[in-house]
Amino acid sequence: MVDRLVNSEANTRRIASVESCFGSSGVPLAMQGRVLVGEGVLTKMCRKRPKSRQFFLFNDILVYGNIVIGKKKYNKQHIMPLEEVSLESIADNQAYRNGWYIRTTTKSFVVFAATSTEKQEWMAHINKCVEDLLRKSGKKPVENHAAVWVPDTEASVCMHCKRTQFTFIQRRHHCRNCGAVVCAGCSSKKFLLPQQSTKALRVCDACYERLKQVPSSEDSGASAAAAAGGNKLNTTAGDSSNDEDSDEETASPGGESHDEPRFYGDNSVLSAADDSSTIASPSSATSEAPPGVQGVQSTPAAVATMGSNC
Repeated sequence: MVDRLVNSEANTRRIASVESCFGSSGVPLAMQGRVLVGEGVLTKMCRKRPKSRQFFLFNDILVYGNIVIGKKKYNKQHIMPLEEVSLESIADNQAYRNGWYIRTTTKSFVVFAATSTEKQEWMAHINKCVEDLLRKSGKKPVENHAAVWVPDTEASVCMHCKRTQFTFIQRRHHCRNCGAVVCAGCSSKKFLLPQQSTKALRVCDACYERLKQVPSSEDSGASAAAAAGGNKLNTTAGDSSNDEDSDEETASPGGESHDEPRFYGDNSVLSAADDSSTIASPSSATSEAPPGVQGVQSTPAAVATMGSNC
């Protein structure tokens, strides 16, 4: 079904509509062979709190952005290549439900759907697109992914030294390697994490000591230089990671009814998921939430977010 949509007028019109909604804040999305498979709103756990984000699933990329005006205007466009995407379901409990991890080499985070059916639909369609893409390209699934960040609200004290209490002056920092919330004193060094950035990134002391003992398979000289010569952070630089996804609430005030996601691909992926004990993915096994992370009540909220600020 997806292949049949490649040259259809409906697909061209849908992609043009997405481009129009992002306007100048986004990049052109139309290209030969690209198909818009589905779209809808998911709750994404950001660094400070869960927020609604508009997601668009294409047959080769996953795109999301901030909702400025529902169905009309979005900004802060983020694009994730599906070849790098891996999903992992999060088991429901009394605190959170309908959630799963979306992991890539540079950015990983948790999202929640409004219902279990919507979660199943999203995961099945994403996994099908990833499988088809990897099969056609002949590439292997990515094994190393960016860490999922522990939310700020889940750490009132440094997770490393257990002593420093966070205040307006004592800021929280995230280790880009493990995602822990740590104080400045416990994350005064940085290390080159090639899959996340070409620049050395802030890491906690524990990760730094561990990383410097592991020789890099490629360009070990660059890693050593970053570890030895660049281990002190530039205090004038911001502590945000790769993306800027602000905590500002840009969406129009609530009151709107929930809209179910729309999928334009082959609905057989859902029946295939039902027939399987687990949703097919290199790391799609259900996992428990990370220690110290709480979240979702009756409305989807969150567990943890990752090494690239919202």
